[in-house]
Amino acid sequence: MATSQTQKFSLFALTAMVVGSMVGAGIFNLPGRFGAATGPFGALIAWAIAGTGMYMLARVFQALAEKRPDIDSGVFAYAKAGFGNYMGFLSAFGYWLGSCLGNVFYWVLIGSTLGRFFPDIFGDGSSATAIIVSLIGIWAFHFMILRGVEQAAFINTVVTIAKIVPILVFILALIFAFNFSQFSENFFGGPDMPPKPLIAQVRDTMLITVFVFLGIEGASVYSRFAKERSDVGRATILGFVGVTGLMVAVTLLPYAAMPQSAIAAVQQPSLAGVLEAVVGHWGAVFISIGVLVSVLGAYLAWSLICAEVLFAAAKSDDMPKLFAAQNGNRVPANALWLTNIVVSLFVISTYWSRDAFNFMLDMTSVTALLPYLLVAGYGILLARSGVGYETTPNERGRDQVFAWIAAIYTIFMFVAAGLKYVLLVAVLFVPGTILYFWARREQNLQLFTPTELIVFVVTLIAGLIGAYGLMTGIITP
Repeated sequence: MATSQTQKFSLFALTAMVVGSMVGAGIFNLPGRFGAATGPFGALIAWAIAGTGMYMLARVFQALAEKRPDIDSGVFAYAKAGFGNYMGFLSAFGYWLGSCLGNVFYWVLIGSTLGRFFPDIFGDGSSATAIIVSLIGIWAFHFMILRGVEQAAFINTVVTIAKIVPILVFILALIFAFNFSQFSENFFGGPDMPPKPLIAQVRDTMLITVFVFLGIEGASVYSRFAKERSDVGRATILGFVGVTGLMVAVTLLPYAAMPQSAIAAVQQPSLAGVLEAVVGHWGAVFISIGVLVSVLGAYLAWSLICAEVLFAAAKSDDMPKLFAAQNGNRVPANALWLTNIVVSLFVISTYWSRDAFNFMLDMTSVTALLPYLLVAGYGILLARSGVGYETTPNERGRDQVFAWIAAIYTIFMFVAAGLKYVLLVAVLFVPGTILYFWARREQNLQLFTPTELIVFVVTLIAGLIGAYGLMTGIITP
């Protein structure tokens, strides 16, 4: 036991955690989602907005890791420090729920990837066979993770290196196949695409950009395992810069190889379809293998993060004490059990979804926005207060600007997502508040402050509207 207590993550392992969390399913779907929405010009604007916003958020995570080294598992703990217990709980629950939905999306993608080769069996990833295979996979990972976090983190590092290779091969193949006249024809939108205003083109790419940046906080969540506290911020920035470069290349290069309408029509994972069009069938097989390795690696990373968030929230009394329990391998076992039960239920629910693939992707993105907004908000409050800046007062103004830009970006993402997804997230938040009631009663503490009661009532009303919309068919998953 003493040995495992001293095992800590190096800068490389933390950076691999960020890259492993970010390079998952999303990057393999970028060509198709962007191709259906916009041409290269709109794509460049979208990446400029998303890259700036998420870079600012990464800088907020870096600043908070440096100025408040006493706060561990930062994503929800920052929200609690800045905005009180209930907002801290909503951030923790929202982040955990978004991670669960992301894990569901990974299994849907595995099913749709296999469906490329076995369409009658796996279909679009939500067939009965695909769901059974997903459930087997979920619980196989569950029992592996119960054997130890450090072992799983080592596997994640290895998988992270392995899954970058197909993406680099894709980029190199499309550089060699670059056709400037094709790229120029697609630049402002392909001639065979329906006309759409530039603002609408950019807006339609926003949720996929949020999804592919999820995991930027991977090092922050695992801050208690870092060898050096300063490595948390460095790993966040290193992971962000490297992955952003890959994502922009993967998005833009297909426009120089195919008409935009052909990119938009490619079956997901669209990276496989694009490479198949350029180099032949072996490209689809190669990328599909990469997708399976990548997604399983990302699923492992996010399973760890899910359990860690519930565990840390329970340790700080924001979740019931039940989830603070660890097994002999220092794995938060009860948190992992709840996570995988919820993931399994969501996987089963995809059977009734019209487009499980994109629905789960968009729901995951929107659910992550509230925790990100609260982190940015706390960054503003901390820089204004000066706490932690006693030795570096000259950094306060800079960090406040970064945090304001991150907050404005996150609010813009909520608007871009649309009311449907915000209401659906509220539907999930309302029953989740039962866990908050449970935790507060365990400690004999006041349930809500007056401000928190207003937040709860607003959430409840939004949840009821969302539930009504689902029951009447006004809102369809």
